Amino acid sequence: MADPISAQQPNPDQPALERLRAAISSGDPARSMPALAGLREVPAEQAVPLLLLGLEQEAFLVRSLSCAGLGVKTTEAGWQALVRVLTDDEDSNVRAEAANALVSHGLERAWPLLLDAFRRDDQWLLRCSVLSAVAEHPQADPQRLLELASLAIDAGDGTVRVGGAEILGRLVREWGGSGEAAQARALLQRLQADPDHRVVAAALNGLQG
Repeated sequence: MADPISAQQPNPDQPALERLRAAISSGDPARSMPALAGLREVPAEQAVPLLLLGLEQEAFLVRSLSCAGLGVKTTEAGWQALVRVLTDDEDSNVRAEAANALVSHGLERAWPLLLDAFRRDDQWLLRCSVLSAVAEHPQADPQRLLELASLAIDAGDGTVRVGGAEILGRLVREWGGSGEAAQARALLQRLQADPDHRVVAAALNGLQG
């Protein structure tokens, strides 16, 4: 998908690109991060190689911002890099940003990868990122939302269970006559006995829908 901002910009000259490359690979996040942010105004075919360079840097903030950029500059090379990051990066912040960026490439394509990551990766940040990205996507359907929320409410982390309860509440509110909504209501009733008061509050709020 073309970036509307980059589409309005002239191609940057080679010296400007080399300055961005040097800043991104400098090892200094104070130089790398502004350079990565500046790639928003660079066409995808020139920006993506520099974003991929950002993924190779040591600072997790630089890798995270590179993932975010690859969610804006959606190319096949960027997709493949994000898939690797989702599985292999050692930092949960970066994996979470990769999950969010993959959804920008299309929920249909990203869904199997996100579901697998949610099951495999028990870091709350990654799981909350998947919950948020899927729930906010306009193509999210009741069946997928129910499947993801059902996994979330069985998580060990209370914040993840809250996220699952909120999605169940949305199912009750927005798809009230569906089978998924009926299942969501039953799960919310069960969550009223959750040991985390935040989860109980989210469940009660969802049942009011």
